[in-house]
Amino acid sequence: MQIGSMSYQNLIAGGTMPKVTDGMTLKAGQVYPEGAVLALDAEDKGVLVDSAGAGSVQNPYAILMDEVDATDTDQRAAVYLTGEFNQDALTFGGTDTASTHKVAMRNIGLFLKTNA
Repeated sequence: MQIGSMSYQNLIAGGTMPKVTDGMTLKAGQVYPEGAVLALDAEDKGVLVDSAGAGSVQNPYAILMDEVDATDTDQRAAVYLTGEFNQDALTFGGTDTASTHKVAMRNIGLFLKTNA
């Protein structure tokens, strides 16, 4: 008899760079998946980073630890501010990919790698 299940998302890559965590408010309007790369909007709320967006939403700020449903209201969430992450497990806004933000993320202590 199976009691429950767990899926491993393979988000973390490597262990050299320390992981620094924090909390932030996610803007209402969607479900944010684990591994979402977040930017801060004009209200200092987390949204998916999007290079085609206006202003600060173009700049990566953090990576979401767990899926968060903010469909109806803003939600608090735990995020990584630094660390090493599997670029294949990340979600970006618009048509962005890891290569779109790799340098900017490295500059703020978020290092992208590929897990074997």
